Amino acid sequence: MKTLAKSRLFKFCWILRGPHQPFHGHPRFLSSPIFAQYEAVSQGKQPIPEYFNFANDVLDKWSQLEKDGKRPSNPALWWINGRGGEVRWSFEELGVLSRKVANVLSDRCGLRKGDRILAILPRIPEWWLVTVACIRTGITVMPGTTQLTAKDIQYRLRMSKAKCIITTDVLAPVVDSVTADNHDLKTKLVVTSGGQREGWLGFNELLKEAPADFTNVQTKVQDPMIIYFTSGTTGSPKMTELSQGSMGLRPIINPRYWLDFSPLDIMWCTADTGWVLSCLGALFDPWVLGSCVFVHNLPQVESTTILNTLSRFPITAMLGAPTLFRMLVQNDLSSYKFMSLKHCVSAGEALNPEVMEQWKSKTGLDIHEAYGQTETGMICGVRKGMKIKPGSMGKACAPYDVQIVDEEANILPPGKEGEIAIKVKPERPVGLFSRYIDNPDKTAATIRGDFHITGDRGVMDKEGYFWFVGRNDDIINSSGYRIGPFEVESALLEHPAVAEAAAISSPDPLRGEVVKAFVVLSSGFASRDKDKLIHELQEHVKKVTAPYKYPRKMEFVQQLPKTISGKIKRNELRNKEWGRV
Repeated sequence: MKTLAKSRLFKFCWILRGPHQPFHGHPRFLSSPIFAQYEAVSQGKQPIPEYFNFANDVLDKWSQLEKDGKRPSNPALWWINGRGGEVRWSFEELGVLSRKVANVLSDRCGLRKGDRILAILPRIPEWWLVTVACIRTGITVMPGTTQLTAKDIQYRLRMSKAKCIITTDVLAPVVDSVTADNHDLKTKLVVTSGGQREGWLGFNELLKEAPADFTNVQTKVQDPMIIYFTSGTTGSPKMTELSQGSMGLRPIINPRYWLDFSPLDIMWCTADTGWVLSCLGALFDPWVLGSCVFVHNLPQVESTTILNTLSRFPITAMLGAPTLFRMLVQNDLSSYKFMSLKHCVSAGEALNPEVMEQWKSKTGLDIHEAYGQTETGMICGVRKGMKIKPGSMGKACAPYDVQIVDEEANILPPGKEGEIAIKVKPERPVGLFSRYIDNPDKTAATIRGDFHITGDRGVMDKEGYFWFVGRNDDIINSSGYRIGPFEVESALLEHPAVAEAAAISSPDPLRGEVVKAFVVLSSGFASRDKDKLIHELQEHVKKVTAPYKYPRKMEFVQQLPKTISGKIKRNELRNKEWGRV
C-alpha cells in the first residue's frame, strides 16, 4: 500500500481512470479460507462462537489474503460519483482508513463500546468507513437516510440517547435546529467539502490527523452492532437492534445463503444507506465472500444513470428494489449492452411477474427474488441454479426453518395461505434481531408458539417455494373472499396505461369492503377519457386474474405515498379511504 502521505485514498482526492476492464483471477480464489474457519460450526459440530467481530474476523482476514496473493486485485470498495470522481480501496486500504476513523471516534469523540452514533450519510465512502469503524470499536451505529426531516432526527436522537451524530454539511443546519436541548448528544461530526462549522468537528481533518494503529475491541456474538428505526403500521418507528452475529456471522456459517459470489464479482446494490438492504447487499454479504462492492453516489435514482453505469462498468451483479426494475423496463434497452452483468436480484418487496418477464425479454437476464425484513435479514431467496417461478420469492435461506402457520402457530400444509413464520424454538437461529429496544411488549408480540411471526401472509408450494400474499393488515376481505393487494397491483401493471398502482380495501354497504385501486398513469394516457379507461382496466384485471379480485373502485393520482425505502404506504391510503384520519 502507498504511504498515507501519498495515498490518493487518504486525502479522498478523486481520480480519473481510463476504460474499465473486467477483473480476472484464478479459480483457487473461489474457495475462501474464511468459510473453512467456521466449517465445523456450519455443520453443527461446534457451537456458535462466543466472540465475533466482523472487522477483525472477516475484513482483516481478506486484507491478509490480499497480501499473501490469495485474492485477486479487485478493489474491496469501488465508488464513483457520476462526474468523474472515483475511489478504489483494497481491503488493506479499507483497514487502514477504518482504523483511523476508529481512533477519531474513540479519542476525539470520546465514544466507547456500547455507545450509539447516528450516521446520516448519503452513498459516499465515509459511510462505509464509519460503519466499519463502529464495528471495530463496539460502538452501535444507527444508519439514517438523508431524507430524514428535522422531526425525524430529533425523535431518533431522543429515543436512542445517541452521544454522537455524523452527517454532511447539507444536513448539519437541520441537526442544529433540533439539538439545542439534547443533553445526551456530546459530539457532532460533519463531512464537508471544505471549511469549518461552528459546534461541529470536521471529519476530514480529524481523519487526516488520526493514527492508523488501532486494536479492535472484543465483541460477543450477541453484542449490539446496528440499530434501525423501523416503521410499523401504527405508532412511531421502533428501534430494532441487530447483533454482531445476526449481521456478520450468519452469512459465514451459512455460506452463499442468498448470494453466490466470489472475489471476482463486482456487486452493485442501489439501496439507500439508511435501509438494511444496503448493509446486507453493499457491505456484509459481498465482503464475506471477498467480492467488490460497487457504489454510485446516485443523488437521484433515474433510468439513464443506472443503464449507463451498467453499460460502462464491469458490474457482474445488481441488487435493487422492484421499483428499480419497474422503472428500467419502461425504457428502450436495445441501445444498452451490459457486457459483464450476469446476476440480478430484487428485494425489498414482492416483484411483479410481468416485470420479470419484460426484463428477461429485453436483457436476456433473469431476476432472482429475495425476501426479508429488517428484523430477520433474508428469509427466502431464489439462488443461482434454482428454478425460477415468476412471482415466487424462492426457498428458505439457511439457517431459517420457514413455515406457513395459522393463528395458533400450527404449521399449514402446502397450498394453504397463512402467516410467514420462522421457527425460533428450541433454539433461536443466528440472524434474527435481538429486540425492539425499550419495547419488550412489541418484542414479545413477535413470538407465537415456536415461531417468530413476520406479519406477512404467504403460501408455500409442494417444492418449498414461498409466495407473498400481503401484509396481515393489507388483506382485503370482500364477501368472504380474501384478496391480496399485490395480486391486483400485478394485474394492473400488466396494462400499458399503468405506471404504478396500489390496492386497498374500501367500505361497501353490500360486501363489507371492496377493492379500490389508486393508479398512476403512464405518460401518454393522461388525456384519455377516465371513465372509459377505468372500465378498460377493470376488464383487464378480470382477464388477468380471478374476476372477484378486480377493483370495483378506481382513482387516478399523480403519485403514491411511499416510505423512505420506496415501499407503498397502503395503510395511509386505507386510513383516508375509511375516514380514519
